[in-house]
Amino acid sequence: MSVSFLIDKITRSIEDKFTGRSLETSLLLVSDSDIKGTLKKDGWLFNWKKEFKEPNRQVYKLVIAGEKIIQGLISIEPIKNEQFIELHLIEVAPHNYGKKKKYLGVAGNMVAFGCKMSFEMGFDGFVAFTAKTELVEHYMDTLGARIIYNNDRMAIFTPEAKKLVHSYYNNFFNDQETKIL
Repeated sequence: MSVSFLIDKITRSIEDKFTGRSLETSLLLVSDSDIKGTLKKDGWLFNWKKEFKEPNRQVYKLVIAGEKIIQGLISIEPIKNEQFIELHLIEVAPHNYGKKKKYLGVAGNMVAFGCKMSFEMGFDGFVAFTAKTELVEHYMDTLGARIIYNNDRMAIFTPEAKKLVHSYYNNFFNDQETKIL
């Protein structure tokens, strides 16, 4: 399966489209009750209930700090023997796409989270995904992703991953150095 998400803007967190205000976010593991509100009838494009049940995958929700409304979902799988994070699915909430979207930077925030998880696991920020062909150039331009084989298998390597993580998690690398010392 290939991922299909648009990076509308790389922001410091997520940004209110109308006020330009940056809002602090959290990515939390999804619960059974969260999944019940992510159905196609509610405007979600992917079958998150099925994705949630996939073994070895972790589904996270992006929320504004202190709130419960899901702004986006990401499904990741650490591939420990090859040392990278597979990005299986990424979807912004229905209220965050199209002309009436409420927040910018949601998809970028979730990709940065995948890169951050990769750094935390000792994988040097390396993430990989299979892209829809028509979005390959978009991911190259916005995320610094590179094609690693075929025309649609892509990866984000350490330098680009650091830029993304720094954009969304400003103190992450300073905090990591402090933990090492």
